[in-house]
Formats: sequence, structure tokens, C-alpha cells
Amino acid sequence: MGLGGCIILIAVGAILTFATDWEMDGVNLDLVGVIFMIVGLIGVTTFSSIARRKRVVVPPTTPVVEEDHHHRRDGYSDGYGV
Repeated sequence: MGLGGCIILIAVGAILTFATDWEMDGVNLDLVGVIFMIVGLIGVTTFSSIARRKRVVVPPTTPVVEEDHHHRRDGYSDGYGV
């Protein structure tokens, strides 16, 4: 489940808990809404901790070799032919 799914769970849970007054036999919709919100919050925290681990930048292990740039005389770079 991605971050969007977790946010949808939180929203649906809040709607069930705070914005509805439906009555169902054997089902407490307020409790179902609270459970949805808790599961959504757990998902958001898990997703953010995994995303934070993926952003760690590891320095390169191989050394960077800089090449010497030799000056070539091609007839144009030293002012002739201009």
C-alpha cells in the first residue's frame, strides 16, 4: 500500500467516525473508522521511514581519476585562422 492508500484510509476512517450517524446491527462504525485511521497512520509512518532510508547518499567507493588535458595545436585554438 502506498502513501495515497494510507491517506485514503485515514480520510475514510475520519468520515466514518465523525461525519456519519449510520446504525448497523452488530457493527460499530465509529470503531471501524478509528481502526481505519490507526492503520492509515501506521502505514504513513512505515512508508516515510522506508522512503527516508532510500534517500541515504553513499559516497562512491572507487576513486575518481582526473585526466590531464593536453593542449593540442589544431591551428585554431592558438589564434591562427581567426
